[in-house]
Amino acid sequence: MTFKKITLLSGHYGSGKTNVAVNLAVEMKKYYNNLAIADLDIVNPYFRTKDSEKVFKERGIRLICSPYANSNLDIPALPQDMYAITDDPSLYSIVDVGGDERGALALGRLSDKINALNNYDMFMVINCYRPLTRTAKETLEVMREIEDACRIKFTGLINNSNLGEETTAKDVLDSFSYAKEMEKVTGLKIAFTSVKKDLINKIKSDGELFPLTLQEKII
Repeated sequence: MTFKKITLLSGHYGSGKTNVAVNLAVEMKKYYNNLAIADLDIVNPYFRTKDSEKVFKERGIRLICSPYANSNLDIPALPQDMYAITDDPSLYSIVDVGGDERGALALGRLSDKINALNNYDMFMVINCYRPLTRTAKETLEVMREIEDACRIKFTGLINNSNLGEETTAKDVLDSFSYAKEMEKVTGLKIAFTSVKKDLINKIKSDGELFPLTLQEKII
């Protein structure tokens, strides 16, 4: 798997993009010494990249997030050092973008610099088991809303169709037809399908599989 300087992940609420972002950061650290994960999901109070702060510290991954993350304050504040992802030429980064057009508006503040840099991938994390993205048509509508809000175009897809801890190998296999339909309607490719580590040996696929460890939420 090859990576651009900036890897943006977006998707609807419950798609699992934050969990993918955390796992992808751990994988990317094997290849890039100066790596950051940035949390732009300023409207989701639930799973946050900050929940995995200990993991990042242990691996030397820089965490960029709002000072109010995981606090009782619901303030949509951007991290002060967010511009490092475009301004620091040595920094590779993963950016966890908000789950709908409102969250994507925060990314819009960086869109001019990201587009000018032209060294990024923006992946739509898709999950056919979520209520508002069960079909390719519904998911495409969410994609277009996010693109319009952040003024950056998606470059690929990540199939993260799952039911959390209850996910079976059959659930993953059953999502492949949906993923193929998404490729058809968007003209974009599935970069990989993420699969829980304990299931990956049970699944045969003609596409790339990415082993996933489920993120634990800090209470």
